[in-house]
Amino acid sequence: MSQSERPEKDRPWVMRTYAGHSTAAASNALYRNNLAKGQTGLSVAFDLPTQTGYDPDSPMSRGEVGKVGVPIPHLGEMRQLFDGIPLTEMNTSMTINAVAMWMLAMYQVVAEEQNPDATPEEVAAQLAGTTQNDIIKEYLSRGTYAFPPEASMRLIADMIAYTVHQIPKWNPINICSYHLQEAGATPTQELAYALCTAIAVLDEVKNAGQVSAEDFEKVVGRISFFVNAGVRFVEETCKMRAFVQLWDDITRERYGVEDPKMRRFRYGVQVNSLGLTEAQPENNVQRIVLEMLGVTLSKNARARALQLPAWNEALGLPRPWDQQWSLRLQQVLAFESDLLEYDDIFDGSHVIEAKVAELVEGAKAEIDRVQALGGAIAAVEYMKGELVSSHAARRARIEAGEEIIVGVNRFESTEPSPLTADLDGAIMTSDPEAEQTAIASVEAWKGQRDEAAVADALAELAAAAKTDTNLMPPTLVAARAGATTGEWAGTLREVFGEYRGPTGVSGAVGTVTSVGSAGEELGAVRAKVKQTGEELGGRLRLLVGKPGLDGHSNGAEQVAVRARDAGFEVIYQGIRLTPEQIVSAAVAEDVHCVGLSILSGSHMELVPAVLDGLREAGLGDVPVIVGGIIPDSDGRRLVELGVAAVYTPKDFGLTEIMDGIVEVIRTANGLA
Repeated sequence: MSQSERPEKDRPWVMRTYAGHSTAAASNALYRNNLAKGQTGLSVAFDLPTQTGYDPDSPMSRGEVGKVGVPIPHLGEMRQLFDGIPLTEMNTSMTINAVAMWMLAMYQVVAEEQNPDATPEEVAAQLAGTTQNDIIKEYLSRGTYAFPPEASMRLIADMIAYTVHQIPKWNPINICSYHLQEAGATPTQELAYALCTAIAVLDEVKNAGQVSAEDFEKVVGRISFFVNAGVRFVEETCKMRAFVQLWDDITRERYGVEDPKMRRFRYGVQVNSLGLTEAQPENNVQRIVLEMLGVTLSKNARARALQLPAWNEALGLPRPWDQQWSLRLQQVLAFESDLLEYDDIFDGSHVIEAKVAELVEGAKAEIDRVQALGGAIAAVEYMKGELVSSHAARRARIEAGEEIIVGVNRFESTEPSPLTADLDGAIMTSDPEAEQTAIASVEAWKGQRDEAAVADALAELAAAAKTDTNLMPPTLVAARAGATTGEWAGTLREVFGEYRGPTGVSGAVGTVTSVGSAGEELGAVRAKVKQTGEELGGRLRLLVGKPGLDGHSNGAEQVAVRARDAGFEVIYQGIRLTPEQIVSAAVAEDVHCVGLSILSGSHMELVPAVLDGLREAGLGDVPVIVGGIIPDSDGRRLVELGVAAVYTPKDFGLTEIMDGIVEVIRTANGLA
């Protein structure tokens, strides 16, 4: 076939890299570098204080500033983040939820400043992008919520109404099933819980009365999804086709949307990070490619935007070169292969059709179950428990060898890898001065602003929050006046109150202990736990704590469930605890061991604070173990500081970890 006879190619999807770290200036340089390499959209990663509505100088922010993303505490930093990047020409995705309204307001104001000759309305009409803004999955899996569910849903509905009228090219919400799969969701659960969230959001918008019946189709048309793709790429392909079918059914039957374009399932993807391994991490490259195929092969269910993790994300923060490698994977598929030249290659496949039908049937049944409980908000605790149970079942299958992970529980022998010859050099470290830089930035910002204007704007925001007024206009006023992220969120916390999400642990189904060698191993550990408890005069008590703002609680939940199965009395109070609260719990519960879970990179700040607190409380002899994404050099330093054991993703055997905890307790208490 000659070049002229080849079929015309489809346009490629938007290619993004999820990025942001240390400071706005450093992140801006990274964005401009990635755009120069052919990236076609931006995906902003914010640090945890920003995501949860705290300024860098808040006690809650200790150790977390600039770790998993970029700190944006005020308008000046938002200006710096997008310096030299014309926002009216850019497609920007912001992974932000609890404070999504605030971030969109600052983004809009920066765009206005970049275009002084246009009116604010003209600028807003040109902005294109997405705010994630899915709070329900934060309660279920990711933990970066700030306000109670009802207030959070009100903020989402206000944003949707505002964008439909003022920023029509903006996706105000990205229903995010990505983190549901990371938390253990099966394909059926991912489908069902994401679609139940979409139903809850659309019902909220409809009931709020800010959008006319004529404009409601536009609301449906601006709803987008952010989906996970695992390594079982045939099943993932079918899942995406099921999403398309189910969304078309829901929007037509439940909401009466007539226009097929408004019923289109529009989604972006970050492929799976849950399956990336610390052991033989080079295998992650082929995993990422297979996961990418699951959301690109099927034309009728192809992703509109795609971002890939880096091969070394289970080790730590990827370097620019690692992110470039992931971008090149997309570019080779889109521009070298013939994928985009054909109609849907799965149409007519009876295998695919049967699997899609199975997923649709299962998802509809689970959707009906959630709706019968009162909808997604009312069913948060139910869904959380189901996810923890699914994750526990997956971990048990891996440990039993029923689910094979190459390099982890099969084919473990390996040649030395040149990629990880220097483990500390194989990842990037965030700027250790980022926290002080951000604190200084806030101080300088406050020193040059009009304090009276800020106070008036925040008072206006608080007054509006006590009514049913749309909160986007007063939020824009606060952004223009110079309020900070923490001040905006703090003002609304005063009105809406605080909230702690369910842990899902108490109702979770743990491992089956009577099958095969895995059951025998757990039985042996249970006997050791029982014996050690008897020797110490009572049942062994394990405190599982998550200090700091890291809301990725999957590991902590699985440790808590397996420890319970192993016979421990488990004290787990959920996420977002200060070191002082963890120490207080250790004292109150008279625990035999403290286990800390930190995945955000703040371990070198928060773990020593817990150790010091335990010593001051007279519990210096209580052993502390730590789990998380911890580089070897940091692990060695933690042991030097007094940590009894450090576990990282390569330590996938939870029963082995339980055995290790018993040994740590025995050693600490002088038992042979």
